Amino acid sequence: MTIELTERGIAATIDHAILKPDFTRADVDRELDIAAEWGVFSVCVRPSDIPHAVRRLDGTGVAVGTVVGFPHGTTSTAAKVAELRRAKDDGAVEFDMVVHIGGLRSGEDDMVTADIAAVVAAAEGSVTKVILETSLLDLAQIERGSRLTEAGGATFVKTSTGFAGGGATVEHVSLMRRTVSPAVQVKASGGVRGLEAALAMIEAGATRLGTSASATILGELRARAEGRDASGAQDTTSY
Repeated sequence: MTIELTERGIAATIDHAILKPDFTRADVDRELDIAAEWGVFSVCVRPSDIPHAVRRLDGTGVAVGTVVGFPHGTTSTAAKVAELRRAKDDGAVEFDMVVHIGGLRSGEDDMVTADIAAVVAAAEGSVTKVILETSLLDLAQIERGSRLTEAGGATFVKTSTGFAGGGATVEHVSLMRRTVSPAVQVKASGGVRGLEAALAMIEAGATRLGTSASATILGELRARAEGRDASGAQDTTSY
């Protein structure tokens, strides 16, 4: 998949994350408005915020996604399925589930695959993304988790929740991209806070970025396109 390195092209890769547990309604509204202003692909909101986000973003073209089994992945498969079904009824159209991290680390591959497959089935064709939480895994576990994600039928394999003390790295994104077939996409999430980091993840093979720094990333790109640096001074750097 080729991504245009333009403001519109990069915006189309961004899932704007609005997941902090301490966010007030005013905080959520501010972030929803940022997503709409910059025209990102989607927001990823807390499950309880889905109906409000759907109403506030109506007509903006920004899709509403949410998380399942977040942030630890240790809820039962039945609970994950029920959570997804409720989220879908509330209007979410994309679903980022956390893999059973302990199960993956333990080598319980059948359980992990079945957990993913059940959530994918409940999504009924909607986009599903499996969060591996790569900061808690070694390279072999990341590779195996990527393969199990594909075996379970998910649309994306994703690096991180952003809540486990680590985020996406170029090494991990590249490994995930090499491991899965072209039928599965890669989402880099966690620590993608500026344009250079975003471009590095795309170069490594990510086609979606999970970030709360959408305005920073796209603002830096707009400034470059206009020949300015981020402060507004003239920028003579080519790119």
